[in-house]
Amino acid sequence: MATRRSPPPIAQISDNLLEVKNLTIDFISASKAPVRAVESVSFVIPRERTVALVGESGSGKSVSALAIMGLLPKQNARVAIHSSIEYDKRALLNLSRADWQLIRGSRIAMIFQDPMTSLNPVYTVGYQLAEMLRVHKHVNKKEAMDRACALLEEVGIPEPKRRVNAYPHELSGGQQQRVMIAMALACEPELLIADEPTTALDVTVQRQILMLLAKLRERRRMAMLFITHDLGLVSEVADQAVVMQKGRVREAGPVRSLFANPQDPYTKALLSCRPSIERQGKRLLTIDDWMSPDVSEASEFQTINAPQIVVPSDNPLLEVQDLRKVFKRSGAWFKSDDFVAVENVSFKLMRGQTVGLVGESGSGKTTVGLCLLRLHQATAGKVLFDGKNLFDMSNTEFATYKRRLQIVFQNPYASLNPRFTVGEILNEPMQLHGIGSGPADWEKRSLALLDQVGMPASSLKRYPFEFSGGQRQRIAIARSLSLSPEVVVLDEAVSALDVSVQAQVLNLLKDLQKDLGLSYLFISHDLEVVRYMSDTLLVMNKGEVVEQGSAADIYANPQHVYTQTLLASVSKLPAAVA
Repeated sequence: MATRRSPPPIAQISDNLLEVKNLTIDFISASKAPVRAVESVSFVIPRERTVALVGESGSGKSVSALAIMGLLPKQNARVAIHSSIEYDKRALLNLSRADWQLIRGSRIAMIFQDPMTSLNPVYTVGYQLAEMLRVHKHVNKKEAMDRACALLEEVGIPEPKRRVNAYPHELSGGQQQRVMIAMALACEPELLIADEPTTALDVTVQRQILMLLAKLRERRRMAMLFITHDLGLVSEVADQAVVMQKGRVREAGPVRSLFANPQDPYTKALLSCRPSIERQGKRLLTIDDWMSPDVSEASEFQTINAPQIVVPSDNPLLEVQDLRKVFKRSGAWFKSDDFVAVENVSFKLMRGQTVGLVGESGSGKTTVGLCLLRLHQATAGKVLFDGKNLFDMSNTEFATYKRRLQIVFQNPYASLNPRFTVGEILNEPMQLHGIGSGPADWEKRSLALLDQVGMPASSLKRYPFEFSGGQRQRIAIARSLSLSPEVVVLDEAVSALDVSVQAQVLNLLKDLQKDLGLSYLFISHDLEVVRYMSDTLLVMNKGEVVEQGSAADIYANPQHVYTQTLLASVSKLPAAVA
C-alpha cells in the first residue's frame, strides 16, 4: 500500500469521527447494589488523530471502549438513557446485531490487551486472519490467505509465508501482538481501538509496536483510541489525552500542554508516580499522597524521608559463578540443537543490597533466578550462599536453605492458590517448615505479616479473587516473608501493576529491605524501575551478561550497544514534566 500524505492539522478537520457524550454505565447484580463503572464521560476523536484514555485499573477506560464497540455484557451492563455514542454521525447505542456486524471489525476494530486470550490456540494465525476476510470481505480461500500473508508482512512478521501456518503459541509475545494488529487492520477500519497493547512487552518490543501503530495510522489515515496507564507512552503516540479516575474524566486536552502544565491533582499524581533517575534514593509519591489534603502541590519527593540503605559487609551473601543452563530439545519424534538459556553468568549479591537483572524476554533473566532456587537444575556453575554451594547439597540439606531463599513471581493471579484463603496461603509455608507452635501462633504470625505489607487483618479470611492486582502482590510478598528469608528473588514483581500501585509496592520493598536487611535479585524489563531499585546492574542478552557494574554508572554511560539500545527504547515524558 502506497504511503499517503501526513494527516492535516486538527483545525482543518471539518468534523469528528467519534463523539461520546455523557456516557454512564452501571453494572447490575441481583444480590448487591448497582456499581457505577463510568459516569458522565464525554470526549471526541477527530478523524486521522490519536486520542489516549489514561488512568489506573478500574478507572473505566476499557469499559468505555467496550461500549463503543457494542461489547458490553447485556445481562448486567446498563447504559444510561441520556448517554450517546455517535460514529460518523450515526448513533451506536441500541444498534441491532445485524447493524453491528456491518460496523464492528470493518469500520471500528479493537486490539485487546492479552493476545494469548484473544487468539484461538487451536487454529493457525493464517486461518484466523483469513476467516475475518472471508466473513467481512467475501473473498475466496486463496485470496484470503494471500491477503493474510500480506497483512503479516505489513505488521513486520518475519517470513510471513511460513508464519501464516504457525499457531499462536509458536510466536513470541511481540509477534502475537503484531498478529492482533493485523487482524484489526484486515478489514481496513477507520477507527482503531488499542487497549493496553504494550503492557507486558519489553521496552524494545514495546517501542517497535508503538512505531508500527503510528506508521499504520498515518499510512491508512485512521483515527486511534489508545488506552493505557503509562503516561510515557501517551506522550509519544497521542495528540490528545483524556485522564480518567473512578469512572470520571478528571482532565482532558492536547498532550503536550496537559503534561507541561497539568491542572488536576490526579494528573499530577500519575506523572509523579513513575520512577526515574532523578528520583533515585527517594520514596515515590503515590496517588493517595497527592490526593491527600495534607500534601501541598509543592510537596515533592524530598518531603518524605527515604529509607537508609543497609551498609553491606565485605563478604557477599550470595555469589554466582559461571552459571550455565541448557534445555534439551530432543523428543520421541524429533531431535534438534539444545537451547542454551544461560551462559557463564557470574555476580555477587551483598547483604542488604539489590542486584538488578535486566533484558528482553528470552534473555535468560528468569532462568537465572529459578536456577538459584533450584527450581531449574543448572547445567554447570556454582551458587555460593554464605560460602556453601547450593548445587552440591542433597534435597534434605537444601530444605534448610529454602527458608533463606524466597521468590515473588510476576503474576499474583497465577501464583496464589484460588482455593485457599489468605490465612491458609500464609500458614502453609510455616506449617511445612515447622515454624510456630500451632494454628494460633500461625494466625498471629500471619496477622503480623499482613500488617508488614500494609494489608488489613480482615484479609486473613478472604480469597485471592476478592483483591486487586496490587493487593494480591502484597499478599505474595507477605508469603515470601513468612519464612524470614535473607534473599528474595523478585521476578517481574511489579511489571503488570498500574503506576500508582507499582509505586506503593516499590516503596514497600524499600521499607522491608531497610527494616529486615533483605537482599534482592530484582528481575525486570522496565529499566526505570530497575534503576530505581538497584545498586548493581547486570544487562543480559541471549543468555549472556553483556554489561555489569554500578547501576548509576551503566545508566549514565552505557558501554555495550545492546544496553544503549535498551535505554534508547525507554518512553520518556516531555522535558517539562520529566
